[in-house]
Formats: sequence, C-alpha cells, structure tokens
Amino acid sequence: MSKRTASSVIQPLVTMLQNIRIILINTFHPGNIGSAARAMKTMGLSDLCLVTPQRFPAPEADSMAAGALDVLENARVFASLDAAIADCALVIGTSARTRTHSFSRPMLGAEACAEKLLCESRQSPVALVFGQETMGLTNSELEKCHFHTSIDANPEYPVLNVASAIQILCYEIFKASLNKENHWHGATPEQEYPLNKELEKFYEHLETTLTDIDFIIQQHPGLVMTRLRRLFNRARPEAKELNMLRGILGAAQKASGKKRNND
Repeated sequence: MSKRTASSVIQPLVTMLQNIRIILINTFHPGNIGSAARAMKTMGLSDLCLVTPQRFPAPEADSMAAGALDVLENARVFASLDAAIADCALVIGTSARTRTHSFSRPMLGAEACAEKLLCESRQSPVALVFGQETMGLTNSELEKCHFHTSIDANPEYPVLNVASAIQILCYEIFKASLNKENHWHGATPEQEYPLNKELEKFYEHLETTLTDIDFIIQQHPGLVMTRLRRLFNRARPEAKELNMLRGILGAAQKASGKKRNND
C-alpha cells in the first residue's frame, strides 16, 4: 500500500475509533492497566477510563504499557461507573454470565459487539466495560449496560486474563473498522439515542412516578425496577421517544396530584 493510500485510510479510522471508550473497574493489578493501554494503542484506540483503580499511577502500569505511555498518561479516573458512562449512548459490558437476578440478558458475540460499537460511535461516545480481575462485573454494573458480550473459548476452561480479553475485543473493533471504512462515507446517520445520564434520569423519574401511583410499594419494591431497566435497555428508546416517555410520566404524576420536579 502506498503512503498516500495508507494515510487516506488511517485518518478516517482515527476519527471513528476515538469515540470508543475502554473502561476498567476497580482493577487490582496496575500491570493490567498498562497492558490495556498497550492493547488499545495497538488497535488504534486511545480513550482509557479507570473506575476506582486500586493502585494508579503505578510503576507496574508504566512498565507494561511499553510504547503506549501516551494512552496511560491520558487515562481518566472516575469515582463511579455512572460518572464514566454519563455521556455515552451505548454501553456494552463484558461478561460470561448470560443471566443476572435470574433474568436473561441480551448478548452479543465479539464480532457483533465490535460492529455495534463502531456504528454508534459515529454519533456519540460509546463504552466497552471490563470488571475487576477476580470477579468481573457485578449485577448492578451489568444492569447499566445495554448489551453484554463474551469471547468464545474452550467450554471446559473459558477463563481469560482481563488484559487478554481487552486485546481480543480491541482487535475485533479494529478489524471491523477496516471492513467498514469503504462503506461509511456518505452513509445516513444512525438514529439518536439518549446519553446514559439522560437514561438514568428517566429511570429515576419512572421509579418516582410508579411509587407516586402506588404501583411500587416503597417498603417492598421487589425487582420491579430491575425488570423495567432490562425492558428499556432491550428496547433502547431513541432520544425523542425517551422525551415522550418522560412527558407521559409527568402527565401521570399530574393526574395523581403528585407532580414533582424530575429534571
């Protein structure tokens, strides 16, 4: 490939990949943070976010990052997953578990996950989330994800080191970006989805309204909101549809005589 051709391909790829965020939660060993930075840079990704890392910065992270110190130095640290994904319209969690709270979750294979992240990164930031090394993502963290993804492996020993999992999924993203590059110029933009912070406000509004009309009993809420989160995460209402739903909730509160400020 000529230098001119290579440049014309790589530059658009940088634009497409920069909105894809890799999030690590409560990472125990700082070497895994460095390995994540290296895996990302190898595959053209640069937005590394850390949620409550146990040790960072750390010499072990610098050592494992090798030539990807720029990714490591630009990594952002957050106090919660909510803060890390607030401006994301799509969140995919990595988990081998297909069920949480006895509910099945929408799963994507590694290739489908990469395609989904790339397509929606054209409109807004998207996130791929990895849990703590020894336990993975918790149920509450998984409930904040629109989809889950897993990597096919030997069913007798499907255990992957977190750094290895990051490398494989980053490779799938980069491979998909190469395949998509020639088909996206002039393509129709995807529908606009609400950001995670807007979705969280909707869930708060929904729970408040259902409590106001006595559908949810405050002392015994059960799993109502868990089921409804699963429903709306699966349905993925668009931004305009979410605004309409917020309007319906406001009207229901007004009719019940318990109109509140849910902004």
